[in-house]
Amino acid sequence: MTSGRAAYSLLPAELKLTGDEQRAVDAGPRPPFRITRHWLSLLNGAADDPLRRQVIPTTAEQIRGAGELTDPLGEKAHSPLPRLIRRYADRALVVVTGRCALYCRYCFRRRLTGDDFGDITDKQVEAISIWLAKNREVKELLLSGGDPLTLNNRRLLKLIDRFRTARPDIVLRLATRMPIVEPGRITRSLVRGLGRRRPLWIVIQANHPRELSTEALCSIERLQRRGLPVINQAVLLRGVNDDVEVLEELSRALVSAGVKPYYLFQGDLAEGTNHFRLPLDEARRLTEELRSRVSGLAMPVFAVDLPGGGGKVLLGTDHVLGRTDKGWKLRTPDGLEGLYPDPP
Repeated sequence: MTSGRAAYSLLPAELKLTGDEQRAVDAGPRPPFRITRHWLSLLNGAADDPLRRQVIPTTAEQIRGAGELTDPLGEKAHSPLPRLIRRYADRALVVVTGRCALYCRYCFRRRLTGDDFGDITDKQVEAISIWLAKNREVKELLLSGGDPLTLNNRRLLKLIDRFRTARPDIVLRLATRMPIVEPGRITRSLVRGLGRRRPLWIVIQANHPRELSTEALCSIERLQRRGLPVINQAVLLRGVNDDVEVLEELSRALVSAGVKPYYLFQGDLAEGTNHFRLPLDEARRLTEELRSRVSGLAMPVFAVDLPGGGGKVLLGTDHVLGRTDKGWKLRTPDGLEGLYPDPP
């Protein structure tokens, strides 16, 4: 597949919806309902399947929880140009499209998702390129969406080349779920083109170990063989991966595939997503238990994006217990305490 159009279906005949799911689909949810054939093949048929829960709407999305926002990360206020978001001094993000191969029900950018938001235009690419040339303190550019790999190869590589022409020194990140949800999109021609445009990091999202299918692992390996590093950003989701055994299996499977578990995010306050979020104290206990089980290589950084656009906040337990006249009292993830003296 080179066109960028994933093999998806709005409602495959073989997918039997529950009454609640059918009512949610009939209501015309946002983001819209779409599922790939590959993802459909991974479902186990159970109504509480963690993979099903991620992609099929339920009426719980129609309930707006306390504190939930249309733009939970305050991206609009941090947008110097259309489709350009800058919340940090050294990096910026471009929303290259609103389309995805499938739509995650917990999406924080749901206000922009769907075919109606459309793809970035040549005029918008040009304006952002000029901005990049002027703002040299920006060292990294994230290509996000939607999913950039819904663009066809020619269009995707063309916009990468334009940004690189403006800033040959810039490091690019490409955020995509396509290796997981539609592995066939990761073709030889695509990875050849991306490999020629390094330094380029591929940021995927796998939330449950069953997502790492044979096909997904093969697509990841194709990227890696072209020298493209792959890292994973997961979201902590109730009913999906809110279990330390599941998180441990996911981290170990990623590391075995040569993928660094990069971030594990507490859910953002996007409207209609309250049923996915864990209380913060429960989430912290869960991630600290994970920390006691896996190595630093397998441990993602647990964080949340501050509502309103403040940026990422790390949420791990503080292992610095305090200072005494003999030095600092510290505690390991296993609960052992020790003393670290300051230099004289």
